Amino acid sequence: MRTQFAVVAGLLVVTALVGGAVGVAAADGSVGAGDQSTGVPSKATAATPQTGGDGETCSFPLSMTDATGQTVTLESPPERIVTTNPSAAQTLWELGERDRVVGVTQYASYLEGTARRTNVSAAGLGVSVEQVVGTNPDLVMAPNASADQVESLREAGLTVYHFPAATSITDIAAKTTTTGRLVGACAAAADTNAEMRAAVDATRNRTAGIDRPAALYPLGGGFVAGGDTFITAVMEIGGLENVAAEYAGYPQLSDEVVLQADPEVLVVTDPDAPILETEPYASTTAGQTERVVVVEVQWMNQPAPRSVVEATATIADAVTESEEATSNSDGVSAETTDGEADSTASETGAAAPGFGVPVAVLAVLFGLLGAIRRRP
Repeated sequence: MRTQFAVVAGLLVVTALVGGAVGVAAADGSVGAGDQSTGVPSKATAATPQTGGDGETCSFPLSMTDATGQTVTLESPPERIVTTNPSAAQTLWELGERDRVVGVTQYASYLEGTARRTNVSAAGLGVSVEQVVGTNPDLVMAPNASADQVESLREAGLTVYHFPAATSITDIAAKTTTTGRLVGACAAAADTNAEMRAAVDATRNRTAGIDRPAALYPLGGGFVAGGDTFITAVMEIGGLENVAAEYAGYPQLSDEVVLQADPEVLVVTDPDAPILETEPYASTTAGQTERVVVVEVQWMNQPAPRSVVEATATIADAVTESEEATSNSDGVSAETTDGEADSTASETGAAAPGFGVPVAVLAVLFGLLGAIRRRP
């Protein structure tokens, strides 16, 4: 099991790099107290406790038990925060608390202002404990992906809060609420969760009555996103049915299982890689019809509020547009004069509107790695 985990972890790191983390500061880059260009004031210095719409109250001193069972105590709002995973960084950006973030990983480079933070990524996998220590943080936020390094960070004398894995939208909301409490931004966390829930509800309403295509999100090497993952939740909200949902976590499926599942659509993060030309995907219905939904890697792979909003909307746009095109091709256009159907599908077999061109191997965050099982 540990060998399988190491193999897939390495694979997913490589594909994440391909997926688009660029422009991060050098590992030895210095970071100031905040991103002065943003003009976003810090909320944590307020003396009056905040109460969020989720009923959580922000006050200090604060003691919270994390996913390791460790009680983490903060005497005052943290002013120098390091995130060991981009989902934590994204959440802080959403809460308007970027000014207090002094260290991020390379996969958070899509967030504005991260080039002025220290890149704490290690040369291989995970984070560099030395780089994290060098930022002099008063709080390290470590999502589930960083589980293997939490103890090392604590042994270095750092205060670390370790989040549990987020496998649903409810879990993501809970992580956001916890983040708000840790940094003294309960009201902002409640607002962020309310925005996410409203967006999810709106997307669910859009896709409620559609014919849901069977879909698959391949990660490379036969690994796919299965059930009990936030990715499956995102796919289903967007109007897809994950054919791998019966398998827990991120299983490795054989070619035979993929062909038997026969997805009609592949979800991808790279619009240029030739995954549809690669077996077993080339022989699936998705491969034969060249139907893919392209979602930006940071939205598809990071369990955080903005990811949920953007990924579900992107998928829903593609699915509903494709269904409308199919409906139009099956009906009779009111604008035709000869009674012929106004088909929107190409006679040469071009992809239906709403779906991109052939694509390839995807990235997923370490925090997504759960039970990895080899399927016959």
